Amino acid sequence: MKYTETAPKLFMNTGTKFPRQIIWAMGAIKYSCAKVNGELGLLDQQIAQAIMKASEEVMEGKFDSKVIVDVFQTGSGTGLNMNINEIIAERATEISGKKVHPNDHVNLGQSSNDTVPTAIRIASVKTAYELLIPAYEKIITSLDKKGQEFNDIIKSGRTHLRDALPVTLGQELLSYADAFQHDLEKLKEILEYVKELPIGGTAVGTGLNAHPEFQERVVNEINKIASMGFKPANKFRGLKLLTDMLMLSGVLRTSAVNLYRLGQDIRLMFSGPMTGFNEIELPSQEEIAGSSIMPGKTNPVTVEASLLVSAQVIGLDHAIQFASMLGEFELAMGVPLVGYDLVMEETLLAEAFSKMSDLVINGMVPNVEKMRRYAESSPSLVTIISPIIGYDKASQIGKQLAKEMSIREALRELGYKDEEINTILDLKRLVKPGFPAK
Repeated sequence: MKYTETAPKLFMNTGTKFPRQIIWAMGAIKYSCAKVNGELGLLDQQIAQAIMKASEEVMEGKFDSKVIVDVFQTGSGTGLNMNINEIIAERATEISGKKVHPNDHVNLGQSSNDTVPTAIRIASVKTAYELLIPAYEKIITSLDKKGQEFNDIIKSGRTHLRDALPVTLGQELLSYADAFQHDLEKLKEILEYVKELPIGGTAVGTGLNAHPEFQERVVNEINKIASMGFKPANKFRGLKLLTDMLMLSGVLRTSAVNLYRLGQDIRLMFSGPMTGFNEIELPSQEEIAGSSIMPGKTNPVTVEASLLVSAQVIGLDHAIQFASMLGEFELAMGVPLVGYDLVMEETLLAEAFSKMSDLVINGMVPNVEKMRRYAESSPSLVTIISPIIGYDKASQIGKQLAKEMSIREALRELGYKDEEINTILDLKRLVKPGFPAK
């Protein structure tokens, strides 16, 4: 494996290796190309069958330890392609007893410039279907279920971290369910774009040294292996631009922001128990010590781990944005990094969604009375009478409420009877549209 032995001297040597999904995708491509070339009479049948068998073994992970080239390599991914070609050629030679050449046979009808951009798209789609979409569905289901369950649990709303009008815990959770549902719908939409594969473009998109039917037939074979609806791309666009991948990363960045906001809200509700909000309990977080020096302390460790995931995904998205700009004319030059970062984003978010669902959302226990006391004591309840007495007068009363006067006292001074006050201050009415004081 001459190329693979020499390449590490010239590439970076950071130990950053390609993930299993991309190696699997490279194996699927080599299998499909060998099968098509054999059927077209361009490749000796015995050699074609040997390449296909070796490619299956690559897909199974038998040679992962031999994929040694660093992710930080030549921008087209030639290092990865040649590494895979040489692994398959060596193994196919053993299988067939014939000399199988990494370029003449394994790489027939291909270039690194079309195989690696194809592989990173296959890998990102495969990871989305197998890991990420189920994790989206899981967190949406958890938020929706708990949102419905907690939809009558009233708490103080907060804006600018200051007391605001009442809301329900369910309303807060359902808003996040809605956000992630929109993210999931956009993800599925963009995946249809990412499914367009530029295999068959060879070096510059013209398809030179590949059979005219090569692209369509290879894509069909890939779909037999992975039934995910891949389709032929405009080969020139698929080689020179990675903006479909950037769009996919953009959805993941958006979800990372939504996850971050959810995590921050949960951390604040869990803060305490004596000097914070203490609005919820998270029993799962008690399973490990929160401090190495303060006995009995419980921290929202799963939530905080998810916040770190959010930060990493947002950073990876920025790297993908920059790498997507690398290149000129007929070729993108950030291919290996975009593929690695995107699969990493998907894997991280899938894990965070799953753990947040199982350990945090599903196990959340509201401190109902604490929430209600906060809601009833909020000075912002003066908003109820603002439509009657006007904003300026209500503002003056609101400042008094923040000090010593209760909202009941304020309503009595305005001439309301106790029965009317009870109706006006019915918290269930205050979390719905309308004018309770009228």
